[in-house]
Amino acid sequence: MKQVFDKLYVGPQLTAGDIRQAKANGFAAIINNRPDDEEPGQPSAAQNRAAAESEGLGYSHIPVVPGRISEEQVRAFQKALSKADGPVLAHCKTGTRSATLYIIGEVLGGRMRKDEVTPLGERLGLDLSGAVKWLDAHGR
Repeated sequence: MKQVFDKLYVGPQLTAGDIRQAKANGFAAIINNRPDDEEPGQPSAAQNRAAAESEGLGYSHIPVVPGRISEEQVRAFQKALSKADGPVLAHCKTGTRSATLYIIGEVLGGRMRKDEVTPLGERLGLDLSGAVKWLDAHGR
């Protein structure tokens, strides 16, 4: 798990046990950025939603196919993050897609410059080149 900013942490695929631990660690919400059936054996969004809700955590499922992020998904991620009443744990396979959604939203919102993306990725140990490519492709 990596802290991207004070309210957002990203990490790999969560299990029900990970969700219980997230609640114990003070998280308020989970954002799942993996499409169902992306990988054999991964918990479904419905299973993780049930686990999150049983712990009293907020839950959002914003599935993103690698390399195919839409602005609508970026906006949905921002909305889910803003409505959480505390720290959020966003996950995908590795955490990179979740961080990419957040970073694109920050640049679109003027809270971050595109030239800050790569250095942030290096500090976090995440390849955020997809965010830079998305911003370039969308004229931002």
